[in-house]
Amino acid sequence: MREVAVIGIGATKFGELWDLSFREIGIQAGLAAVYDANLSGEDIDALYVGNMSAGRYIQQEHVAALIADYSGMARDNIPATRVEAAGASGGLALRQGYMAVASGMHDIVVVGGAEKMTDVGDNESNEIQSSAADEQWEVTFGATFPSLHAMIARRHMHDFGTTREQIAQVAVKNHKHGSLNPKAQYQKEISLDTVLKSPVVSDPLGMFDCAPNSDGAAAVVLCAMEKAKKYTDTPVKILASGQASDTLALHHRSSIVGFNATRVAAERAFKQARLTAKDVNFAEVHDNFTISEILAIEDLGFFPKGQGGKATMDGQTLLGGKIAINTSGGLKARGDPIGATGVAQIVEVVTQLRGQAGKRQVADAKVGLAQNVGGTGATAVVHILGVA
Repeated sequence: MREVAVIGIGATKFGELWDLSFREIGIQAGLAAVYDANLSGEDIDALYVGNMSAGRYIQQEHVAALIADYSGMARDNIPATRVEAAGASGGLALRQGYMAVASGMHDIVVVGGAEKMTDVGDNESNEIQSSAADEQWEVTFGATFPSLHAMIARRHMHDFGTTREQIAQVAVKNHKHGSLNPKAQYQKEISLDTVLKSPVVSDPLGMFDCAPNSDGAAAVVLCAMEKAKKYTDTPVKILASGQASDTLALHHRSSIVGFNATRVAAERAFKQARLTAKDVNFAEVHDNFTISEILAIEDLGFFPKGQGGKATMDGQTLLGGKIAINTSGGLKARGDPIGATGVAQIVEVVTQLRGQAGKRQVADAKVGLAQNVGGTGATAVVHILGVA
């Protein structure tokens, strides 16, 4: 296996981008990454695109070929592949690109992720997102994506004494980080009282416990490490890539207070990188709901099981704390265009490792981690990156 570096990054602003089409945001992010990597189109060997549900959101399938076409790469007949794993589509697309370069099949690939969610109403979007759960055993019987996460939250509160305030503090912290990110969907701090008094979505979770519907795209350029210095002075090395699966339905699991797929994917990634959780300086984790971040920081080994809520309330995950979590604002404040999310996490990790994060910069950042989740933990992808 060859070593692989990220040599270019790009992303659109996230939010309600009603004046831009799916193809326009995908091309904007991709061109920004290619420009950042000092490449021309002729240098690119392949394209991977993370996308969950363009067919239902904008009635457009075959989106990898679409992006290749409108970015001019179809003229060179490059292979363009769409990757789908619900919320983990972007992270899994990155893993496919990483393996293609590490194996020697390609030298330079572009990995993008894009989703256009706000062209449909909230109810329809909720139905689409709920399709990431088990249609036959959960959704048919009335379970929605928020209600499944609400059950996880209630069980975590029951088993470990996690409080409603501790869960809500995740949103307060991520909105604070998002206020420092000029590309975040929400750049305004909120109070704990605002989260606690927001309208109930599925008890105990309220509106401010849920990531928003978002439009947006992100892209990175991967290159074999031995050739990376030809294009950039600041390559960022992918130290490890871990993936794991679990049952689609929650009721088939022995426990719902943690995601085994995250735990196993992290174990595999840490083994490959020859590192432990203590070596990680900061992380981007999948906070599609506030309870999801608490599970993530426990399953990744940053805090003991059951202590994630207390650690959050104590400020240990805040910028400047023990380990900064979601400096971008996370899915909660930066936004969650589903197919783009996993790639956007990598954009933030690379930005931090380059020392270019401005007011949200983690001091002396050397090792960063990204955790991307599909469904209610049926797919998890963990990447560890470091300064080359």
